Amino acid sequence: MTLYGARTMNALTVADLEAMTLADGEGWALPHVRRLLRLIQEIVADLAYDAHALTIAAYLHDWGAFPRYRQPGVDHALRSRQIAEAEVLPLMDLDSAQAALILDAIERHDYRDPRPAPSTEALLLREADFLDFLGAIGFARAFAEGPNDLATCCRRILSRRDALQDRFTLPRARELAATRLARLAQCLDWLQEESLGEL
Repeated sequence: MTLYGARTMNALTVADLEAMTLADGEGWALPHVRRLLRLIQEIVADLAYDAHALTIAAYLHDWGAFPRYRQPGVDHALRSRQIAEAEVLPLMDLDSAQAALILDAIERHDYRDPRPAPSTEALLLREADFLDFLGAIGFARAFAEGPNDLATCCRRILSRRDALQDRFTLPRARELAATRLARLAQCLDWLQEESLGEL
């Protein structure tokens, strides 16, 4: 038995990964992947990279956070790598070099991972993911995660901002980060004003 039942006749495709991300990603995952893929195109500049491998990594990088796969006490990035390595990539038409790129990019995408990105693909996924925690979208994501407590969500926003603001290395990613940090600051100022200074 393999992922989503026996699939012995056909290899999994990116379209299959998109459908599975939609099915299991609780409504947030597929829009997040689509945002990352757009951001990657914006920050890549003239870097050479394996677009197919990076697209697969983008779809799989958060699967360890899905209810279907998450395991208590296991970091979601590591869990996502485990799922990709054991259940998904063996069903895809990839060579060993592509599989290694995908697995490393998945494992090291999280902003809490201090290790350097081991490849261009990992760097692009990581910096696109970083950007998605900033700006208006980052502000909205923090509140969508809950709990229903403004102060807790604001602390999450500030913690992520502080962890990310100096981590960007790609020139276009740095530019986008500056814009998104300014937007985030404006959102926080408005929230502080409208909460009558209680945050």
